[in-house]
Amino acid sequence: MRSGRIRLDRAVVQSFYDRMRVVAPAAYGAIERDRADDPGRAFAETACGRLAGSLDPAGLRALGMWAHHWCMRFYDDDTRVGVRLVREIAGRAGLGWTVDEVRWLLDQSYAAGPAAAHRFVLPRAAAAELPAGALSEGDDGPVEFPRLLAG
Repeated sequence: MRSGRIRLDRAVVQSFYDRMRVVAPAAYGAIERDRADDPGRAFAETACGRLAGSLDPAGLRALGMWAHHWCMRFYDDDTRVGVRLVREIAGRAGLGWTVDEVRWLLDQSYAAGPAAAHRFVLPRAAAAELPAGALSEGDDGPVEFPRLLAG
């Protein structure tokens, strides 16, 4: 673990929130529908599965970032559906994750603390898609960025 924090550019972070805001209403609705539905249903047949299947890689990354952020903030609520969505997105290869996206995901994970058991599922999967050496040795800890409007 390192002692310093990496700062992400304000415009980059704001672009993450802007992209997440686009998918948030559909994602929230899909999660709520799936919470009330059969938990044993195949993912592709769920509202979250249909939403994920309708998105291009950039949209799927935004959905993953939103779901990850939502699960990390509300980990004490019933997030089984959200965690399933995060895991499904983490299992998809070739989404084109950027270094800054991975750093942001890691920061969200560290900020959630150890009570959020699934907090590293998506950032680790996303980091595995980056070229070797893309994350510096110091990228294993929280990222510092200004708090921007998320909603």
